[in-house]
Amino acid sequence: MPRSIYLSAFVLLLLPCLILGCRPAASNEVVVYTALDQEFSEGHFDAYQEETGAVVVPKFDTEANKTVGLTETLFAEKDRPRCDVFWNNEILNTLRLKKAGMLASYQPKHVDEYPAEFVDPDGEWFGFAARARILLVNTDKLAEGERPTSIFDLADEKWKGQGGYAKPLFGTTATHAAVLFAELGDEKAKEFFTQLKENAQMFPGNKQVAKAVSSGQIAFGLTDTDDAMVEIQQGHPVAIVYPDQGENGLGTLFVPNTLAIIQGGPNPEAAQKLVDYLLSAKVEQALAEGPSAQIPLNKNLDIPLQVETPKTITAMQVDWNASVDQWDQAAEFLRETILTD
Repeated sequence: MPRSIYLSAFVLLLLPCLILGCRPAASNEVVVYTALDQEFSEGHFDAYQEETGAVVVPKFDTEANKTVGLTETLFAEKDRPRCDVFWNNEILNTLRLKKAGMLASYQPKHVDEYPAEFVDPDGEWFGFAARARILLVNTDKLAEGERPTSIFDLADEKWKGQGGYAKPLFGTTATHAAVLFAELGDEKAKEFFTQLKENAQMFPGNKQVAKAVSSGQIAFGLTDTDDAMVEIQQGHPVAIVYPDQGENGLGTLFVPNTLAIIQGGPNPEAAQKLVDYLLSAKVEQALAEGPSAQIPLNKNLDIPLQVETPKTITAMQVDWNASVDQWDQAAEFLRETILTD
């Protein structure tokens, strides 16, 4: 056979890899799709590599739609997974992957150190390093006795034009929306979000909400503790209100980061080792003490924290599976009603 034919055959065999970006996977390599901000997560990968000699290949995504972008990538790769571990900065999209049968079962070394409500009974996802959904208020605009105390104040005509929220299709805001549909029921949830659109301003993401509060563009907004702490640490005139703490209140929602191993990923053993490392008191303590002020869920970890936790305030009780079951219907309503003029 002529040499040119051999060459052509080799190119044809190589072409799918060139197109798909595949490469031989080293036994100690682990591919991580990471929704937590790169500035908060990348250092843990570096520490893991230095400690173990493993090679971590992270894939990050954009700020506003990171969880959706990464999740849709995982769905697109379902028949040929390229990811080993999904580090999600919320839980809703992790549960969507579970419903689709895309997560592998595993029992990490430290799993017994975490509350049962943040551990999947099938061993397919694990919650850690939570954030609280809070109201950030501008202290120059709102004196202490005049501040809103509930997420429902955002939809109240009394506060018309003064409040803000993030687009409810991404990240923790999407998780919060799904939880509210499950908790309030379809009719009351639709009423709340309709009134929310009429009375508050919508921003691309939680970070933008926090910045709008600190700049005085709005008086208060619904965001996460990590974005709120950035504004506090920069010295802006803002303060955190933990909402719905009254006797009949829903309680404050705490949304965990989640770890999951992708079914059929290229490096399952390396994936398990990385999950063992990340789901640990050591990593949770570092995340808690860092600028994002993540809230550790490890039951054995007792350290001074920058924010309140489910141990110190009333936390919202959540049925995560019921929440994800509500998501498709909720998302359709939000797209058609809330996100249109």
